[in-house]
Amino acid sequence: MKNLIKTIAATSAMGTLGVSAAAEPTAAAPYSIERVTFASGGETLVGNLYIPAGVDGAHPANGVVVTGAWTTIKEHMPATYAAAMATRGQVALAFDFRTWGESGGSTRSFENPAIKIEDIIAAGEFLSTRTEVRGVNGLGICASAGYMATAAEQSQTFETIALVAPWLHDKEIVNAVYGGEDGVAGLIETGRNAAATEAETGEPQLIPATGPEGSASLMPGAPYYTEEGLGMIPEWENTFNLASWEGWLTFDGVRAAPGITQPLIIVHSEDAAIPQGAHRFYDALTAEKKELWLEGVTQFDFYHREDAVTASSDAVADFFASH
Repeated sequence: MKNLIKTIAATSAMGTLGVSAAAEPTAAAPYSIERVTFASGGETLVGNLYIPAGVDGAHPANGVVVTGAWTTIKEHMPATYAAAMATRGQVALAFDFRTWGESGGSTRSFENPAIKIEDIIAAGEFLSTRTEVRGVNGLGICASAGYMATAAEQSQTFETIALVAPWLHDKEIVNAVYGGEDGVAGLIETGRNAAATEAETGEPQLIPATGPEGSASLMPGAPYYTEEGLGMIPEWENTFNLASWEGWLTFDGVRAAPGITQPLIIVHSEDAAIPQGAHRFYDALTAEKKELWLEGVTQFDFYHREDAVTASSDAVADFFASH
């Protein structure tokens, strides 16, 4: 997995954001967090709903479904961005996908794009039923950007879409990141064997999602994930189901772009992961679109670095408000 880590960890040095000074939120309004549940695919999903002060059924606000990087749970970067959106007046929902965190699922830690897309649509439909919400937007971060984009293509529940630090790969990028066609084929075979073993024994074939440099984990030595209080949090199982490989590697996050009709904004950096995928996706969009490229911001910076989160959240909130 060295190619993967090299791709997403180009540099962690602090940099100057290549944008004009972002406007401060009109009010750093406090918010409450409500634990919620809803159904998807016959399972119960668990989420946290961030409700700005003063927002209720009589005074509704825009809502936004916030989703994060692969293998992560609602307490990771989805919580960071949900809180940021709530301080900007949005009712934000961060939730655990099936098989992750507190949500149900017949296996564990299964990174399956089709399932996650269904869950995003279910989350949007649930949010639309809340009396505090007058319209539903979508914010996908890293790997879930491709899932969010595909959910937008499939469902008109979402009115406006934002993709932050989007990991948008197609077959060419997959081959480049995962060791060429032979490397990809080998991982797919590993995934198929793991799925067969789980079907036979009932035991998911799990490896650590992260660990020290040189460990037999999915992302050895990866920043953010290995750091206490950032990615390494008690709520996280820190596991990856090897049966995930085929679905992940054959998913094309770029493909959905021409079919999206909702206005869409991308916030990314050339110093973050696979910017070429974001460029391809953006070029293929036919709907109203906007992009913001930040300087000196790595993939992991987008997950927690204050200036990167602020600039991204300001841009997203402004885009939502303008629609």
